[in-house]
Amino acid sequence: MIAVAVLAAGQGVRFGGDIPKPLLPLAGKPLLAYALDAATGSGLDPIVCVVSDDRVAAALPGDVEVARNDAPERGIASSLHAALRVLEPRHAVDAVVVGLADQPLVGADAYRRVGAAHDTGATLAVATYGGERGNPVLLARAVWSEALALTGDEGARVLVRRHGAREVPCDGTGVPTDVDTPADLAALESTWRSQTASE
Repeated sequence: MIAVAVLAAGQGVRFGGDIPKPLLPLAGKPLLAYALDAATGSGLDPIVCVVSDDRVAAALPGDVEVARNDAPERGIASSLHAALRVLEPRHAVDAVVVGLADQPLVGADAYRRVGAAHDTGATLAVATYGGERGNPVLLARAVWSEALALTGDEGARVLVRRHGAREVPCDGTGVPTDVDTPADLAALESTWRSQTASE
């Protein structure tokens, strides 16, 4: 069994404002909703979402499990830890595909393709777009203990650099565009409107 973990506990310091970044709208829908739609559309199960804000937890659909990160200031490693602690007792879960809530254009097929790498023996796998590594990333159970030792803003990419990973081409499935600032969101909204108008 291969799970999905969507990390949505970041503090969004660069964004500012009172609304948690995962709940900010893109084309009338929260950023987080796109990531969760991709996760659920992948067919992988279970799906865990790591949150630090009660408002984000309240926005999750019933088929998505909540993993709490009460110390998001400790960086992305703390969110990865929260997801793994929820999944670790479930011995049927052999691996997890990790994605980010602030990358709304990553598609369901990227999760599916990266997850499928485990079926052919990959311990670590990473999506690529145009030959560049992006998200999501697969971590098999064999590296979870090492992942739980990571600190600060060291996420799965540290393990990928340390051990290497199978690269899984995900061109045509979406793009791993980050939304870190209001300018990023505005640019994405503009692109979205342009694409919609041309369809």
